[in-house]
Amino acid sequence: MTKSTESHWDALQGDWNRLSNVHLRDLFDKSSDDRFTQFSQSMDDMTIDFSCERIDRGAMENLLALASASGVETARNAMYNGDAINNTEDREVLHVALRGERGDGYVVDGAPAADLVEPERDRFLKFADDVRDGTYTNAAGARFTDVINIGIGGSDLGPVMAVRALSDFKGDGPNVHFVSNIDGAHLTDVSRDLNPATTLILVASKTFTTIETITNAQAAKAWLKTELSGADADANLAALSTNLDATADFGIDASRVFGFWDWVGGRYSVCSSIGLSVALSIGGENFRAFLSGFRAMDQHFKTAPLDENLPVLLALIGIWRRNVMDCPTVALLPYNQRLEFFSAYVQQMDMESNGKSVTNAGDLVKHATAPTIWGTPGTNSQHSYFQMIHQGTDIIPVDFILCANPSSPLDYQHKLLTANFLAQSQALAFGKTGDEVRAEMTDKGIPADEVEALVPHRTFAGNRPSTSIVYADHTPYSLGRLIALYEHKVFVQGVIWGVNSFDQWGVELGKVLARDIEPMLDEGADLSTLRASSRGLINCINALKS
Repeated sequence: MTKSTESHWDALQGDWNRLSNVHLRDLFDKSSDDRFTQFSQSMDDMTIDFSCERIDRGAMENLLALASASGVETARNAMYNGDAINNTEDREVLHVALRGERGDGYVVDGAPAADLVEPERDRFLKFADDVRDGTYTNAAGARFTDVINIGIGGSDLGPVMAVRALSDFKGDGPNVHFVSNIDGAHLTDVSRDLNPATTLILVASKTFTTIETITNAQAAKAWLKTELSGADADANLAALSTNLDATADFGIDASRVFGFWDWVGGRYSVCSSIGLSVALSIGGENFRAFLSGFRAMDQHFKTAPLDENLPVLLALIGIWRRNVMDCPTVALLPYNQRLEFFSAYVQQMDMESNGKSVTNAGDLVKHATAPTIWGTPGTNSQHSYFQMIHQGTDIIPVDFILCANPSSPLDYQHKLLTANFLAQSQALAFGKTGDEVRAEMTDKGIPADEVEALVPHRTFAGNRPSTSIVYADHTPYSLGRLIALYEHKVFVQGVIWGVNSFDQWGVELGKVLARDIEPMLDEGADLSTLRASSRGLINCINALKS
């Protein structure tokens, strides 16, 4: 918060003082059908409905004023212009250039970004198609049946999510698997039923030094060699990296090393060569459609006025929830089984980007930042934690996502899915009063004393906020657009909070300590430099192992 925004935050607090005791039933009664019109916004076939949020027109106008006063438009333009807005690492933030067209005019170091992006994109998409159609094979001329992508964080979560989400578009492509955890059980479980001779290993690490990834890659290469000679095993390797010396030392020919750039953050990298596993699964043409969806939202975010801008509006609702309503968590619930990993993907994007307590200027932030993001697909989630969302002591805002047309031929199931999607937002907003419960039970002939005993348990207070996102069809294009919607939402919130959304120094400390502790796990190691808790745990672990 700066002096220029203090009055806007004060105005929002005044809005909440006015609205905190107003029920959503009353907000809907006042505006009737106009409330959906007032609090929804569309881009092509995608509509976002904010009408079940605890806001009114005055609050929305003050949120938009906060965005303007915080410099959202200026910061957005700086990103698109290629300014080094990642100030702690002195880097541009140009993941939008990965899915842009030459005419978009993105520039890096004074030269067109397309001069870098297009040749590398063409290279990795050609490789993907060559693997899929059998042009590139193993050393014996056999087609690859499986791919294992070895990475972690941004080199894993985006591809995992996208491959699962777009599984309907696999066609004759290889089966794509993922290994991220340094726990050897992950690689063991993934590789157990695969044939090393027909498995392609992708090693995804920009620096080729990420300890979890390189350790797993070494183990995977040893697994290849259980069936293949050294040179033949190397033909089953490719890398997503910029460290050509390290990849060459690992045995990977430069023709199978695909790079990306420092101005691409890991959690924003699925559109780069990090997305090779996605391209191997769905093919180059579908991958280009995936990129087109990103670009459509990029262009919308860049040009739409703030009050019509989907990422901006979604971000402002998040600011209202987090900072005005003081809700520390958000449930992100896609009513689409194909999006079962989407919540985990957005979790990293949001919490790693904005989970900061220091501003760009190095001062402590004045407001709470990133909420905890979590969730699983509906309707499964309705039978686990929805009890707490409906009747728990904490208010948990929800983002619901629905694709209007089914991703399977089972139309009736999709009808039920849609009914549940609509019912949950209605139930959260309006609840069920004690009088409604009492009348319902009385009509069923339940004795009056039993009715009164059960009324408190069957009453739903409602007034619990949610946003609903709907779009037509689940395709590579629509997935790219949906991801970009949340990317830009996170960016806008980071600007308003004044934090750098593109570094992640908090990730590094544990890695450094782990490297220091690892040698101390050897028998007889000197533990005197460790804190008592670590010494005690190491002794306990060693005793259990022996």
